[in-house]
Amino acid sequence: MELLHLRYFVAVAEELNFSAAARKLHMAASPLSQRIKDLEHELGRPLFDRSTHHVALTDAGAALLPIARDVLDRVGSIRWRLDQATTPDRVTVLVGMPAGIHPVLRERLTALAERVAGRFEVKRWPGTTSDLVAAVKDGRLALTLARLPVQEASLDVLHVMTERLGAVVPADQFDGKNSVKLTDLAYARSPEEMMPAYFEQLDRQLHELGIKKRIQLSNTGYQGTSEIVSSGLGFSVSMLDEDSAMRGYRLENMTVLPFEDFRAQLDTGLLWRRDRADGGDIEELVEAAKQIFTEPIVK
Repeated sequence: MELLHLRYFVAVAEELNFSAAARKLHMAASPLSQRIKDLEHELGRPLFDRSTHHVALTDAGAALLPIARDVLDRVGSIRWRLDQATTPDRVTVLVGMPAGIHPVLRERLTALAERVAGRFEVKRWPGTTSDLVAAVKDGRLALTLARLPVQEASLDVLHVMTERLGAVVPADQFDGKNSVKLTDLAYARSPEEMMPAYFEQLDRQLHELGIKKRIQLSNTGYQGTSEIVSSGLGFSVSMLDEDSAMRGYRLENMTVLPFEDFRAQLDTGLLWRRDRADGGDIEELVEAAKQIFTEPIVK
């Protein structure tokens, strides 16, 4: 049995969906299913009840889940425990930063770095929410800002900001409009690897509300989505706040309007490993972060 088998098992157990777990693991569903079968064969018992539309843990799978999580958590703690035992008093820590973080949160991270400067040198590390969360779990990052929801048993989550979302539309087609309805709009959907979990939910909600037309982009980033909107081919979803960092991706002939018949928001959280904060190597850093990131936002 390899650690990867346990990682694969935990991912499927948490998602109860092989396709969703495969996306989370950045692999195809077929080899993931085979790895689970290999694990079941080695353990001599089924871990999942499978049907065409349903996946559920067996009694053996439910019993294995906390054991597997504990093993993975212990392995994930090796890096920071080794650092704690061998590094000097002042250490460098990395904090994850997904794209488009609001300037207020960037300011708070700067304030955190200044407050703990005597003990920690805080550096920022970019990435997607899924990659940053994985890096916190395995000890490469001390903290990360992440787009919610994130459900990881070994991590603590502090909600730090809610941002209203609006429709990014061609300005010339909506001249004089102060809002927009979900009517006859083609949705320009960003590449899957750039979409945090919340936007996957948002995509499903838009589909249920009648937005059937989709322009699925690939091999491009936010700039590619902006090109589609600017040229009048569709709309996308982004932050309404004029101070949002995402406004930097706007091209000519683009504006952001609130929805009349749909309320959308994006939540951001600060995450860390629970065992590193509760008497661990970053307890002082986390306590300072809790104070700074929960202060009222003044505009």
